[in-house]
Amino acid sequence: MKKYMILFLSIGLFISAFGQPQKNAKIPAILSNITHDTDGNLIYISPNTGAKSAFVEEKPFYSSDSILINPIGTETGISFDFGKKDFWGTIYYGMYAQKGSKFPQPVFFKKKAKIVEGKADINLKAMAGKYDIANYETTGHAKIGYRIVNGKGAIIYDGKINVKGEGPFEVDLSIVEGPFVNKVTETEAVIWFNTNRPCSPSVMVNGMEFKASAKMMNMMGDVHHEIRVHHLQPDTKYNYTVSYGDWKEQYSFKTNPKKGSREPFTFAFTSDSRQGNGGGERNIYGANAYIMKKMAALALAKGAAFFQFTGDMINGYSSSVGEARLEYKNWKRGIESFWHYIPFYVAPGNHEVMVTTFNDGSKYGLSVDKFPYGTNSGERIFSDEFVNFENGPVSEDGSKYDPDKNEVDFPSYRENAYYYVYGNTAVVVMNSNYLYTPSTYKIPEIGGNVHGYIMDNQLAWLDKTLSNLSKDNDIDNIFVTIHTPAFPNGGHSGDDMWYGGNNKIRPYIAGKPVKKGIIERRDEFLNIIVNKNPKVVALLTGDEHNYCRMKITDKTPRYPDNWNHKKLHLNRPFWQITNGSSGAPYYGQEKLIWSSSVEKFSTQYALMLFTVEGTKVKLTVINPDTMEKIEEVLLKD
Repeated sequence: MKKYMILFLSIGLFISAFGQPQKNAKIPAILSNITHDTDGNLIYISPNTGAKSAFVEEKPFYSSDSILINPIGTETGISFDFGKKDFWGTIYYGMYAQKGSKFPQPVFFKKKAKIVEGKADINLKAMAGKYDIANYETTGHAKIGYRIVNGKGAIIYDGKINVKGEGPFEVDLSIVEGPFVNKVTETEAVIWFNTNRPCSPSVMVNGMEFKASAKMMNMMGDVHHEIRVHHLQPDTKYNYTVSYGDWKEQYSFKTNPKKGSREPFTFAFTSDSRQGNGGGERNIYGANAYIMKKMAALALAKGAAFFQFTGDMINGYSSSVGEARLEYKNWKRGIESFWHYIPFYVAPGNHEVMVTTFNDGSKYGLSVDKFPYGTNSGERIFSDEFVNFENGPVSEDGSKYDPDKNEVDFPSYRENAYYYVYGNTAVVVMNSNYLYTPSTYKIPEIGGNVHGYIMDNQLAWLDKTLSNLSKDNDIDNIFVTIHTPAFPNGGHSGDDMWYGGNNKIRPYIAGKPVKKGIIERRDEFLNIIVNKNPKVVALLTGDEHNYCRMKITDKTPRYPDNWNHKKLHLNRPFWQITNGSSGAPYYGQEKLIWSSSVEKFSTQYALMLFTVEGTKVKLTVINPDTMEKIEEVLLKD
């Protein structure tokens, strides 16, 4: 999966953690008006005024390299040194119980450690006697959870670490992220996790021991571990034990039923969990851990077989790879204890973009997808941080807009566009923010793709993939999921696949506009998922921070008044269901030409639970914060 050099900071794994330096970086041929000055620094030169805008090198105070540092053992506990004399705050800490729950969480101790000039000491001896829920006084081992909070009370990171000894203490080999289960099929799964130092762990399943292959170890190094377990039976629950050093952790997962199985099952869907308002865990540096924990807990309580999350998990929009990685770590840690058991499949949204930014005097600067694409792009960092299926398109290289057929000019789609099958149902996951240039109205000058536009190679892949799935007699139901709605209803009428009806919006590649505008491309997308593939049950989207279910028919108004292009005939009704209500600040409903097609709209937190029984599909929507049922509707009978 990850083919690049691994950089290890002992309390986390950061593949190409800092990215590659941008001074003297090769400028992608698909962009325009970017060059180097005499010192090798990147600059943007306006084609209209000749004004020069300098590259902005963002250096955030909090990032993976400054926060996820390695503590050291002391006589009384463990000590942190963040290397920042201007860092003041608090570390809350506590033990994981030796006989823990199914979903392990630390219990914070009544005392706390002050961060003074970037240093803090945790007193583990104070947790002896009646507070020793880890039983470290007997075993000499304990797992510690800790929470880093800054001087203003904002939570920066939740971590975990193993220690050994009764005083003095020593930081031991630890799983600092995971284990997670992904890429589950009828006969195999991938267990993946990160450790705080090199090791050769194993996973035991059904009496069989599995380790990462030599090829995988060479690709990923020895602190990030992806272990494929295989030769399993379909529709079977397996306990799995991860062994590393003197430590073992045991969880379970269930393999998929045989392809074509019509046995009932449930899956969960939501999106948009970037930090929200209200303080506390609603903002653990970039992620709304408060509501995502409840989303995940409810999904497992309702027996979900898998959880699909499509975009905007973090704040993102950073030019700092280290800051983005810290936000990703926080998102994963928030739902980690549930991810031990079922797969969470994820897709990027616009907030997962990494940016190369130039200071042109505007509020946010002039930004494009961060390059070099092979090490720094939003697509690359996303694929580093997650484990998804790898059966999607390769890139936009080779398309008719490719400026050089002999060079790699575009980012990769690897693990950010893919599909998977569960029983008689397929989920096709798309990336609507590929090669994303956030400065939309500067795209004709600088190049890149717009928010919501599906480029040629990905669209062709979708067409072929849906055709194959539709022809498969074992598949009854198909869901297509993409971050941006085809029909926005609350918060994004100015972009998504509409842009206020402005079809002039489109990508520019190597200084040239692509042939089709955003609304024309929307119609090509709809033609594939609606007209050509009747097994597609619904389009599942996010981006707008609300829950919105609408039924689109051929009578639904879909075009601006001045439309002078061909209009698409829809040969059947279909559902677009938007659920971006996982903690990002809410959006109310807007009045748009298709508003009469909206059947349900809510600004509550919402978890969508699809129950599939053969060809029948029922949707139940629940607020996981209050357990209120928002609605229950039969989508397909």
